[in-house]
Parts: sequence; structure tokens; C-alpha cells
Amino acid sequence: MSAGENKDLRLEAVENARLLLGQWGESLAQVLESMTDQRPEVGWRTASGPFTEIAEASGSGPLEDILWWEQPFQVSPEMSVWVAAPRATWEYCGTLTLKAAGLETVELGEARNTWFEILGQSLSAMARSIGALLGREVTCETGVERSPDPETREWAAVSLKFAELSLAPLFVTLSPKLVAMISAPPPAGQTQPHEIVPQPPEPSPPEPSPPRSRTMDLLLDVDLPVSISFGRAQLPMKDILKLTTGSIVELNRGVSEQVEVLVNNCLIARGEVVVVDGNYGVRIQEIASRQDRLRTLR
Repeated sequence: MSAGENKDLRLEAVENARLLLGQWGESLAQVLESMTDQRPEVGWRTASGPFTEIAEASGSGPLEDILWWEQPFQVSPEMSVWVAAPRATWEYCGTLTLKAAGLETVELGEARNTWFEILGQSLSAMARSIGALLGREVTCETGVERSPDPETREWAAVSLKFAELSLAPLFVTLSPKLVAMISAPPPAGQTQPHEIVPQPPEPSPPEPSPPRSRTMDLLLDVDLPVSISFGRAQLPMKDILKLTTGSIVELNRGVSEQVEVLVNNCLIARGEVVVVDGNYGVRIQEIASRQDRLRTLR
């Protein structure tokens, strides 16, 4: 790609790139909120120049402490995004998440792995945003800790602010081919010359499992009470005292309406009552929204 073409594809000049980065910032905030119960303020701006100069000017700390992540997307060759996280930022986010999960002390390696979990979820949302722009499904391939080409000059500096604490910015850059594709997406269903045509998978040696933090390990073995609510009713004390064997209490839910599935007295889903081998069961038809879950906690 020539210098002139690269100038035309600057992040600040490509509307779809700006849209994509804005949506990714929003998804990152949502992931952090779901894990920590604290929603950070997210903003971003473009920056041009060598990464070393931009990072130094932003106060990101030693370059050797920055965590790099390259995330390729399963849409076409060389379609990737890179995210650079200063230590102060990834350590704070990882530690905050683990403490919200119940850990009192957090090791640096655990905070690091938890940051990659957070990043992975937000980049999966970016893949869906790319798919929406291109009109087809896009998924994440296996990522790797790797920085982009040293000649990369176009960046987005993404700021995170928790309450009164402003963290060192993250730095994001998109591969030139990804910027070119989203700036002029092909018609849905149309195969481009540079697009990958699926081939039968070839046998490959198993990859080592990524390291896990204690975040999920703490939660997976927790027993929670699950109950089904067929309905509710409010009665005056005098009517409650009159209840005897055979009394009928009218509930606030019709026979054909969905019942509620409660976990630890918190609404998580709705469904219909079914019979399985002589036992009652519930077929899940709808997962409760975050707003519905919060209302049941009040």
C-alpha cells in the first residue's frame, strides 16, 4: 500500500473505523461493568506517529511493561486489530475484577490473565460489529501476544476512567487491509479475490490451553438455589389468618403466561411449564435483561 493510500485510510478519515472503535469502547465498558459492577467512562481520540513517541507522551510507563495483543478475525487474510495496554491499566482492571469475584489478594500473573479475559470478550463484540458492517458472520481467531509492524503510524488512544481515577490510555490500531475492507465493504454474499474460501480443515497438533485465572474457578463450584415463581399475591393480614386447607389464593399470573426462573432470588429467565418423566420442568424461552435482574434485587 502506498503512502498516499495509507493517508486516505487514516482512522480519523474512515467513518466506519470511527464507528467500529466507538462500539468497541462501549463493549469494553459493558464487559468491565458486568465483571466489576463499576462502569468506566470511555473515550478515544486518534493519534499519528511512532508508537514509542505516542506512548511516552501519554505517560504509559515503561514500554517493556505494556501488554500487546494481536487479534485476527476469520474473514480474510491480514484482518487484525492490535491492543496495547500499559501495566497500570491492565493491572488495575484485572485486580478490580478478581476482587469483585471475592479474592482478597491478587497476584500479578492472575491480574494479567484476567485482563486477557476482559479483552477477549470485548474483541468478540468487535468481531460482531465488523460482521454487521460487512453483512456476514465474523468471528475471532486465536490471538497472540504480539505487537504490530514498527512502521505503524495510525492509532486510537482509548481512555478509561473509574469514578475519579483516570487510567493510562489503551492504544488500538487496525491492520490496513481491515480498514480498507470496512471503509468500502463488499455487497453481502459477494466473494472478493482476497477473501478466504473455506477449505476442509487439515489435521494440526493440539495447541496448549491458555492459562486460567482463579476468576472462573471461584465461581464454577458455587452452589446457588434455583426456584420457579408461578406468581405472587398480596393479601391483608386478616385474609391470611383465614387460610385453611383447601383455600385458594389467586396469583397475579394467567395460566398461559410465562413463569419466572429465579437464582438466589434474582430473576434470570422466563419460560413455560413442561412435564418431564412425570416431573415438572421449565423450558427456557427468554433470558431476563439486566434491568429486569436489577429490579428483582431492590
